[in-house]
Amino acid sequence: MALPAYATPLERIWHYTYKAICVAVFIFLIAPILMVIPLSFNVEPYFSFTQKMLALDPTGYSLRWYDLLLTFGLNAPDDAVRDSSWWNQVWREATWVRAAKSSLWVGLWATILATVLGTIAALGLSRPEMPYRRTIMAILISPMIVPVIIIATGIFFAYSAACIPTESALGSIVAPFLSHKGCLTNSYLGIILAHAMLGIPFVIITVTATLIGFDQSLIRASASLGASPPRTFFKVIMPLILPGIISGALFAFVTSFDEVVAVLYVASNDQQTIPRQMWNGIREAISPAILSVATILVIMSICLLTTVELLRRRSERLRGIKPT
Repeated sequence: MALPAYATPLERIWHYTYKAICVAVFIFLIAPILMVIPLSFNVEPYFSFTQKMLALDPTGYSLRWYDLLLTFGLNAPDDAVRDSSWWNQVWREATWVRAAKSSLWVGLWATILATVLGTIAALGLSRPEMPYRRTIMAILISPMIVPVIIIATGIFFAYSAACIPTESALGSIVAPFLSHKGCLTNSYLGIILAHAMLGIPFVIITVTATLIGFDQSLIRASASLGASPPRTFFKVIMPLILPGIISGALFAFVTSFDEVVAVLYVASNDQQTIPRQMWNGIREAISPAILSVATILVIMSICLLTTVELLRRRSERLRGIKPT
């Protein structure tokens, strides 16, 4: 916003001071992220800028740490021919690739579960006749407020007690999804449920915010025309709140994809996700390969945030609000 012609000298000083403060805050927040990206191309195994990097010498930059993401954990020699069999071996054995597959698999199912449950909860909480909805809302979004380590501790004890005898009829059915003892701990199902619980509050908040501008008379009009409740939801409500649902799903996926505390409590040693693999790498042997993964995650986050912003503008257009 430009300064008006009648602005006083003090107002002009404050205007430019305010801009400087905004720029300083932006740099303070974004500088650590921007430093990670060039360090991931460092040819040396250090977490610092070398003289060649500072001089913009091409020999100071390399893709070796990105290549390490594909070769770490392989039994094949470094000079192996990268044909189809090599790529198949990478898909099966590479440590970082296996962690990425686990993160995507867990994140996908946790997102689906969190989106379904969060949307149902938001629809119920948006009804004016819902009793104690403020109290229920506060309870449902509490995982966003309570420290994750406290939640993870509670999940660990709850899932350790939630065991089904493997010799029972139900145990034989759900045995592939549980640990060898029939418990939710040390199982992918336990990780999915834990991540879904952490992602549900984001879905509730985004869908509830979308429902604020929803015209409830559309539901009554649909019912008066003979539409059933399921048809009303999928034909009337769903198209209008879909941007909010997708936004909540994206937040739930990101929450699951970068969560490490609950995984450390619930997962077994062979169940590795990308955040846990990064944690193990920091503890055992610090490698710039971690910075390569961080750079990829930053790019993914930018793409997801861009998608959320586009969905927000689409939602505003559907509600007749001029995008800002």
